[in-house]
Amino acid sequence: MTIIEALLVLLLILLVGFIIYYYFRGSSGKIEVSRPMESRLDEYLDRRFDAMIEEWSLVRRPQAQKFRDEKLADIAQDEKRMTELKEFERQFGEHLAGMEERLETLEKQNIR
Repeated sequence: MTIIEALLVLLLILLVGFIIYYYFRGSSGKIEVSRPMESRLDEYLDRRFDAMIEEWSLVRRPQAQKFRDEKLADIAQDEKRMTELKEFERQFGEHLAGMEERLETLEKQNIR
């Protein structure tokens, strides 16, 4: 490898590094490698959503607050349901494991 080739490879590496740095700079949230552009856009919208609503006068603040309160109540109710379902799943798993142990015991007794 000649000096020119080495310099070109080094320049290429620096260029790729700069592009990656420039693309990901300024991001404070989680950037997904599988879909970097979409996750970066989602992060931007999450940070600027309230300001964009107010700037563009899409809805009045009381309407937005009412909508947010209604949806937060729905989300809280859904989270409660998810907690109950996870508890049911845990109890069901324990019950199933106990039944499998009983079945194994019965099978061992029938084999003898």
